[in-house]
Amino acid sequence: MMDGGGLLSKRSTCPYCGVGCGVVLTPDGGGGLLVQGDAQHPANFGKLCSKGSALGETVGDAVNSGYRLRAPMMHGQEVSWDAALQEVADRFTATMTTHGPDACAFYVSGQLLTEDYYVANKLIKGFIGTANIDTNSRLCMASTVAGHKRAFGSDTVPGTYEDLDIADLIVLVGSNLAWCHPILMQRVLAARKARGTRSIVVDPRRTASCDQADMHLKINAGSDVALFNYLLREVADRGALDRAYLENTEGFDAALTAARADRPGITGLAPDELSAFADAWIGTQRVVTVFSQGVNQSTSGADKVNAILNCHLATGRIGRDGCGPLSVTGQPNAMGGREVGGLANMLACHLDLENQRHRDAVQGFWSAPKMPTTPGLKAVDMFRAVGDGRIKALWIIHTNPAVSMPDADAVRDAIAGCDFVVVSDVTGATDTARLADVLLPAAAWAEKDGTVTNSYRTISRQRKVLPAYAGARPDWAAIADVGRRMGWPDAFDYASPAQIFREHAALSGI
Repeated sequence: MMDGGGLLSKRSTCPYCGVGCGVVLTPDGGGGLLVQGDAQHPANFGKLCSKGSALGETVGDAVNSGYRLRAPMMHGQEVSWDAALQEVADRFTATMTTHGPDACAFYVSGQLLTEDYYVANKLIKGFIGTANIDTNSRLCMASTVAGHKRAFGSDTVPGTYEDLDIADLIVLVGSNLAWCHPILMQRVLAARKARGTRSIVVDPRRTASCDQADMHLKINAGSDVALFNYLLREVADRGALDRAYLENTEGFDAALTAARADRPGITGLAPDELSAFADAWIGTQRVVTVFSQGVNQSTSGADKVNAILNCHLATGRIGRDGCGPLSVTGQPNAMGGREVGGLANMLACHLDLENQRHRDAVQGFWSAPKMPTTPGLKAVDMFRAVGDGRIKALWIIHTNPAVSMPDADAVRDAIAGCDFVVVSDVTGATDTARLADVLLPAAAWAEKDGTVTNSYRTISRQRKVLPAYAGARPDWAAIADVGRRMGWPDAFDYASPAQIFREHAALSGI
């Protein structure tokens, strides 16, 4: 489309967080971008937060010349793409042949596009033959994945942003929506103004999200399970169960028994605060419970997720307009990675790695020579395995685990001691990139085409509006090239991200 000045503009998606806001990008003629909100996108309807509004400051020659990789590097020296990719293929092949497929691993990122994720997952699971692929999304979203699978049998998100617009009560649990997902907070405040929607914040801290809330429950850290178990018990005792809905569920009696055994006093809330919370939740038909990292990043995160889900299931406040639990994610494509199986315990299209029927279906679709039968190493365990020498070839894509992982010093030392490390990134200046044997320059967000999936699973296009910097390539292209060089030319004969997306879509049909 054209902007008012006659410049060619493209609709794309903001790469900052899981809200997935639509943006309109217009090259400014000097290597930079003009950024506007996309009024037609259902996530934001043209609004942008401060990060989205400043997107144009992340591109352009002035930015790129200072930190961007210009060419592949091998042992600190610039080399050709052909030499770099052949080295990656040869070393992974040698590792697989000598030490077995489980000596290989990929550590990827919610910054990848879905097509990149898909090809990486296909290569390591279906062709190298190990499930040792995990993502930095593990650190923020694994609890929700596990909770969804327990409750629904698959990692399913039952709510939408539109539910926020028509809810009568919105409960924020472990979520500072005002700072971390401000566009969604604007929807909450708009609903308050338009229809009197109330809000409750459950958080040990007083955050900006409390400023216009009707109630702030300052619970003791880690006591969310006890709070929602109390609510489930009150739902049952006050006759608020949806018996017709419960006929289609299993496990309610066991869940209620466990809830009755819990002690709401450990929340640190006074009895009148607990009662007021139950009054508001039970007395309101349209309830949305939004939860985020305060729930997920916990030793009992999956239990917290299930405690929330149980209250919605027991009252039938799920799958209806203005109702439901809603997990909001941090990274722009954490959800897309989950959809294509970019975790150590999943297959593409929400299929189960430990289910033989699912494995056979995916293996047959890919015409893959092998498929792991057990989950691979998850993020923390993966780097422990790197450290003790079980993993000997490691490919890290668009993330900086030497800084971002728990026990980062040990992770840095593990990477430094690994036999062979590949890092794909836009820059060689990260702590992790400095440890690479082979460093591959990757295309940045405005330089590549593909899709991302936001928190409630709306798939949006991310469109190329700028030429790739110097020698940078999209991640899917680099991964597919390595797959071809390892001996599988037909399986990785991709010419475009659209071709990869069509294959993913066809796989979902099985």
